[in-house]
Amino acid sequence: MRLVSLCALSTAIAAPALAQEAPATGNAPPPAANEGAAIGNSAGRQVFTPADFARYAPTNAYDMLNQVPGFSIRDNENLRGLGQATGNVLFNGERPSNKGDNMYTQLSRIPAANVERIEIVDGATLDIPGLSGQVANVVYRAASFSGQFSWKPEFRAHYTDPLLTRADVSIRGTAGAVEYEAALSNDDSARSGAGGVTLIADGAGNIVERRDDIWNTHYDSPKLSGRIKWAVPGGSIVNFGGHYQRQYYRYDEDGVRTAAGQADRLRTVRDTENTWNYELGGDWQFGLGPGKLKLIGLRRFSHEPYSQEVITRFADGAPPSGDRFAQTGKLGETIARGEYQWKMFGGDWQLSGEAAFNNLDNVASIGVLVPGSGFVDQPFAGGTGGVSEDRYEGLLSFGRSLTDKLSFQIVAGAEHSTIAQAGPTGIERSFFRPKGSLTLSWAASADFDASLKIRRRVLQLSFYDFLGRAFLNDGNQNENNFDLRPQQDWSFEFEANRKFGAWGSTKLILIHRDVEDRVDIVPVGNGEAVGNIAKAKASAIDWTATVNLDPAGIKGMKVDTRVLLQKSSLRDPFTGEKRQWSGFTDTVIEGSVRHDIPGSDWAWGASANYGHYQPRYRSNQVDKVWEGPVFANVFVEHKNVMGLTVRAQVRNIANARSRRERIVYSGLRGDSAVAFTESRDRLIGPIFSFSARGTF
Repeated sequence: MRLVSLCALSTAIAAPALAQEAPATGNAPPPAANEGAAIGNSAGRQVFTPADFARYAPTNAYDMLNQVPGFSIRDNENLRGLGQATGNVLFNGERPSNKGDNMYTQLSRIPAANVERIEIVDGATLDIPGLSGQVANVVYRAASFSGQFSWKPEFRAHYTDPLLTRADVSIRGTAGAVEYEAALSNDDSARSGAGGVTLIADGAGNIVERRDDIWNTHYDSPKLSGRIKWAVPGGSIVNFGGHYQRQYYRYDEDGVRTAAGQADRLRTVRDTENTWNYELGGDWQFGLGPGKLKLIGLRRFSHEPYSQEVITRFADGAPPSGDRFAQTGKLGETIARGEYQWKMFGGDWQLSGEAAFNNLDNVASIGVLVPGSGFVDQPFAGGTGGVSEDRYEGLLSFGRSLTDKLSFQIVAGAEHSTIAQAGPTGIERSFFRPKGSLTLSWAASADFDASLKIRRRVLQLSFYDFLGRAFLNDGNQNENNFDLRPQQDWSFEFEANRKFGAWGSTKLILIHRDVEDRVDIVPVGNGEAVGNIAKAKASAIDWTATVNLDPAGIKGMKVDTRVLLQKSSLRDPFTGEKRQWSGFTDTVIEGSVRHDIPGSDWAWGASANYGHYQPRYRSNQVDKVWEGPVFANVFVEHKNVMGLTVRAQVRNIANARSRRERIVYSGLRGDSAVAFTESRDRLIGPIFSFSARGTF
């Protein structure tokens, strides 16, 4: 039961935005001219130098890119294997060939002093297939040695232990022809909690039970990582990197339940996940014939034990009762990929091939509490088993400029995959799926550009979804379903960017997706499971704007806004009625202001966001969990406290709450009476955070 956040957008439809400590995107002064070599066409290209970000006192490349006007960092989509580029950040003109680090992590490890410039170009003008819209190329040099660190403690007023372990340290340097990087990070660590009343009402609306609950979580994910880059004499380049990570997650809930005519009950819920994972990968790029060949290899593995215990103790001395669900999954992925690039017919060509082998082995059990003996476990057959997929992909791409303002890129190919279930009753299925995209880009002027991208996508599956699982806290269970298929869609994406000189910029994104095999809860046998809905649709309007108030006489102040409106539809597999997607985010409204006080090292700011979400659906219930309605934050920052950038922030000053509204039916939803309703309203309270960042 982790906190609901806007990160859920990445599983919806709009381009995902990277979670950030500072307000999203910012505004820098108009770009300075730069005569150095650059990627992409010059039309519509912007170049930002370190001087453009001086007023923000950045410590790393993320701090700089986060202040580029009108630009939002987009991480790679959760597609299959490595595939083509889907993010919008390049590093010295190259896309990273790893899956274990997000864009924030990779950008934050590049010291600001090493960044020479940031280029904002149109993705369709590059020789990297899959890119479209605005793309940032971070051009940096390797210093002989540099390092940086941060510490970001957090304290909550209610129900939650202090977070003191969120920190990271990294070094980067060169030794001859070798560039190296090493980092130890626990930057994803978190603490959360809430407490309050839940009311249970019968079908007639009468309150039949009161629950007073308090919950909190502990999450730490220390990761040790490293990377080397070797510029081999003769022009070839070798990259090798990897990480080892531990993840510790604990959820504790304690509650008292009271009902007329019944003894009071003390109910506890304990969830634990103590996992470890590693990733090893590398690539080798060298000249071959008229072009260059890049060979990529990647191996990932994760060991994932999980346990949930629910125990009820009675005030009248009756024996306690309880249940436990446990599983241990072993997930592996091996990828081999080759990319050959060359120039011909006035454009850039790439032929790529990829082989990916994924597997899950899972052992699950279900236990019942026996007073005096503890939990007695027995195998949970539906959740025990193995799933594997062997996938092969081939794509050919071609892109070129048609005029000095118009360019295009086309990608065509297909994948073949075989999904197998392990065991004596195992089944095996094979699929052939076409894939590709067409992108048109128009740089009408230095202040306006637009792009249109049409894609055929195949999304990644969670192998756990093939298997059964018990959700003891809510009394739900998924059956296994080996007929599950990856979601596919036709995606139509339009992006337009308009710059207003010193005043700022605005961006409009329109998206429509026509989906096949939408993944949702569907009827399977006599129960329900994760499965597929044949047809679904979704559309989005995503508008962002940055307004710099310098021209209005308010020096150092900027305002950022975002409005995201989304609409989805599918045919409910249980009732046959049309509804929106389960758990879909349909509205987001965000606004922030930042003021870097001229002539000083001080800055302050504030932000607020509102989100609206659709409920989740099962065969017998409609369940909506959210936090809000409005999250608001304020911060103050000093950019030179003994050489450190120090920030103090207070979050949730508008008193957003932890809410839940659930309707449970006596039988099939839409065809039976309401059994009970659940209405939750829990206090989160203010959140106080502090950060100190520096270099060495």
